[in-house]
Amino acid sequence: MASQSVILRAQHLTKRFGGVTALREVEFELNAGEIHALCGENGAGKSTLIKVLSGVYPHGTYEGRLAVDGHEARFRSSRDAAAAGIGVIHQELAFVDDMSVADNLFLGQELTRWGFWVDSAATHRRAAAVLSTFGVPLDPGARMGDLGVGQKQLVEIVKALTRDSRILILDEPTAALAQHEVEVLLRILGELRARGIACIYISHRLSEVFRVADRVTVLRDGATVCTLPRADADEATVVRHMVGREITDLFARSASTPGDTVLKVQDLAVAGPRGRGRLRDVSFELRAGEVLGIGGLMGAGRTELLMHLFGAWGRRTAGSVTLMGRVLPEGNARAVLKWGLALVTEDRRRLGLFLEESVGFNLSLSAIGEMSRAGIIRGAQECARNAQWLASLQVKAAGLGAVVGRLSGGNQQKVVIGRSLMRAPRVVMLDEPTRGIDIGAKFEIYALINRLTAEGCAVLLVSSELPELIGMSDRILMLRDGTVGGTFERAKATPELLMQAALGGLPELMAG
Repeated sequence: MASQSVILRAQHLTKRFGGVTALREVEFELNAGEIHALCGENGAGKSTLIKVLSGVYPHGTYEGRLAVDGHEARFRSSRDAAAAGIGVIHQELAFVDDMSVADNLFLGQELTRWGFWVDSAATHRRAAAVLSTFGVPLDPGARMGDLGVGQKQLVEIVKALTRDSRILILDEPTAALAQHEVEVLLRILGELRARGIACIYISHRLSEVFRVADRVTVLRDGATVCTLPRADADEATVVRHMVGREITDLFARSASTPGDTVLKVQDLAVAGPRGRGRLRDVSFELRAGEVLGIGGLMGAGRTELLMHLFGAWGRRTAGSVTLMGRVLPEGNARAVLKWGLALVTEDRRRLGLFLEESVGFNLSLSAIGEMSRAGIIRGAQECARNAQWLASLQVKAAGLGAVVGRLSGGNQQKVVIGRSLMRAPRVVMLDEPTRGIDIGAKFEIYALINRLTAEGCAVLLVSSELPELIGMSDRILMLRDGTVGGTFERAKATPELLMQAALGGLPELMAG
């Protein structure tokens, strides 16, 4: 570390919401030039601690003491925290999609002429220089709405770095990034450490934590469990502290005997918006009781493939898709869902949930027609089915009436999955189902995948994490630039082979 001076210290922090104690006597300190990882399951108190440190929960709403540079900090708002040099990069992104990358980078700090005209040319030049400085290969003039989630995350990171923060809090910054984008971020963090900037790094990807962190603090049930130097921290130790138990085999894929083909994609080509080709020559078969993993770098076409199969993206220009031997309707998500194909989207907060509505409301959506008669919802049947899924998926919520936006990420994901399973689909497509959730919740979702396939359901699993892809798939299809880069049986799949297929150069494995 560049320095051992303490720049931020939290002592005996306690935060209550009514009768619920979210933080209990939390102790935490951050040194200048240190990358300090904060680990814990969803609901452990990480988000609450971040909001205290960043002024979202102002002084007086919590007990304990917060100090910056040795002086007590009494933030009245996040603006006060920012003035003290604390910047936060949130997991959920907030951008203006119709504005350019450059305009978003300087949103709220616009470059102007004569104090009131926005200087677009200067904004573009400054944005290009900042992006180049941090090695982010994006066009400053690109429309934000046209970027992928991972690219938007990189813009959010660069945006925070332009504000001269001395302390950066990064909340799951790599959750939506492909591996090469992760490498860019980790390189940037190393440069920031050398410049004396301190970082609080929150991630469920422990391999990244051990690569980048100088120390690791674990929270559980709102309390500080331990703080370990990196030399004393390994995955088994941190997981044990996080969940209070051993998880010896996270990727416990059950043995399966695949049945008949339920989904067949043959020579598929799809044009995206404005007629630009996105998918081409994509062929695969998926059998009952099987997990087919789909990998590839960001922009390879993984999400586009699932969205097209679901009838929500692109125009088919060639090829065919059949479900249970029948040609699957194109561009009609309602019909696709009725036929037995369900999708769990990668962006649960924007596309998967009505955040201000209840758990019960969100669970019912896909099957509301089945629980209605003459347009009137049969409330008793709806409540009974919702309660069944709430219990089956072990959703941690106060009840069906709880607002879904207030649940942890892992429990929100369970609600999205439960809604998709309401109609007993034959094929479930999971797009990054464990993105941004803790290890305990991941284990539960893996167990659910095993349960689904044991019952004869077929699963398409998109994941950016190669260990997850290898550990939970029976076969793996790697996409590269919208086409198939290689197909692998699980026993033959290695991270090196999968990355080579994602990057190109393995034509002999196309029919593997």
